[in-house]
Amino acid sequence: MSRLAEHMTFYAAYHRDPRNRLTHFFGVPAIVFSYLLLLSYPQVEVAGFPVSAALVFMAVMTVYYMTLDVVIGAALGVVTIPILYAAHLVAGMPVGIGVTAFLVSFVGGWAVQLLGHKYEGNRPALVSNVWQMFVAPLFLMAEAFFMAGLKKDVEADVERRVEAYVAEHGKPGVKAPAEPARA
Repeated sequence: MSRLAEHMTFYAAYHRDPRNRLTHFFGVPAIVFSYLLLLSYPQVEVAGFPVSAALVFMAVMTVYYMTLDVVIGAALGVVTIPILYAAHLVAGMPVGIGVTAFLVSFVGGWAVQLLGHKYEGNRPALVSNVWQMFVAPLFLMAEAFFMAGLKKDVEADVERRVEAYVAEHGKPGVKAPAEPARA
């Protein structure tokens, strides 16, 4: 039983439709960029190197992700470097450009994700559990590994857990139909 599979189960239960998963490969990185952009503004210099809240946040999250799965967590840390770098570059531009970049990436990222959840027929997982916004990037990295034929044991564990979760709780993120009024 992997710790990664434990964390992915709830999120995976909300993301069964391949079209929804596909939209997240665009929406999640855009939203991550928007958060990292905001966190790139507060900076201090350490030994002549600018250290932002975004850099500290990603370092902490990468360590956390690596406690769940060393390989997937480290890969996610590496993949995030260009996004973090881009956020730092934009934060160094005039504020109007930064605000525009934030709004476009945040609103655009959410629009794409909400489209995916329309296909899925449910609401985003973070509506039920806000921690899921931190699971999303990890979920996508794990999905990329699964698509490449890697970490199949984790994928199988997640699928087993999702089936059990859905059998016990029903499809998540869907409101139960209202009972008809009795006369």
